[in-house]
Amino acid sequence: MSWEVIIPFFRAIEPLIRDEEISDILVNGPDQVFIEKFGEMQKVPGVTLTEKSLQVAIRNIARVLGDDISEEKPILDARLPDGSRVTAIIPPCSVNGTSLAIRKFQSKLYGPQDLVRIGTLTPDLLVQLQTAVELRKNIVISGGAGTGKTTLLNALSNFIGPEERLIVIEETAEIQIEKNNLVRLEARREQPGIPAISIRELLKATLRLRPDRIIVGEVRGGEAFDLLQALNTGHSGSLSTIHANSAAQAISRFATCVLMAGIDLPYRVIRQNIGESLDMVIQLKRQAGKRTVAEVLKIKRYVPAEDYYEFESLYQNK
Repeated sequence: MSWEVIIPFFRAIEPLIRDEEISDILVNGPDQVFIEKFGEMQKVPGVTLTEKSLQVAIRNIARVLGDDISEEKPILDARLPDGSRVTAIIPPCSVNGTSLAIRKFQSKLYGPQDLVRIGTLTPDLLVQLQTAVELRKNIVISGGAGTGKTTLLNALSNFIGPEERLIVIEETAEIQIEKNNLVRLEARREQPGIPAISIRELLKATLRLRPDRIIVGEVRGGEAFDLLQALNTGHSGSLSTIHANSAAQAISRFATCVLMAGIDLPYRVIRQNIGESLDMVIQLKRQAGKRTVAEVLKIKRYVPAEDYYEFESLYQNK
């Protein structure tokens, strides 16, 4: 199954679907269509959709993918076999008409030098990050939605040695890494008669698979605790991403995620574990339509008596 199965339901936006330079297509009701192209959001003029055609298309897509969307189940979150995502919400939950988001799986991989070329990284910063990966530093890549966290993670994975055994764990498979000794694991949502498999469960199982490095696609909950446990038991060199608006906020967000594991630990102990386990936070942002690194912080240590982290700024994009 490919886009050819989906396109017949979306003739009005077929050119957008086929355009390989467009990463996201966003429909805010029948009269507003936006795209993301080269990291920049643009409104698309002249696209004619109706609420009826939108709902018919989405119901047909759900049927083809073995799913369902209705007033009783007004949210569709589906994945195509190529990794592309289709998310839709219909009225009455979507007040101004049917909302649709298509995130296309990006077949083009950006290598480290590509990120320098498009302005995400400077040459000097690339050298710093390469050194950090090669020295097995534990790195968190932070940023808002669409800032290029997964793209940067993919690029940095190029600096992982070919002899290393790498295990990648994701909620939804997006990371594209090519390594000789690679295991990819994906969480499973609960379905009728089929229990869910969480990232936490996969992380615990991963420790028995003898990884050299562990990559977690996105830290968003209690798996943060299990990742810290893994890092504290000799599995250094981790890469992960998290949603936050600054590098310092990413550390606080990580601590909040640890609390979501329901572990009875004092908050300062959690913060101390983070200070002992994580080495670097790379913060991404959008600037003038481009994705770029905003700052890089080195976590030097945590001072429990005064409850603060000692950081070293390795890079600042002003």
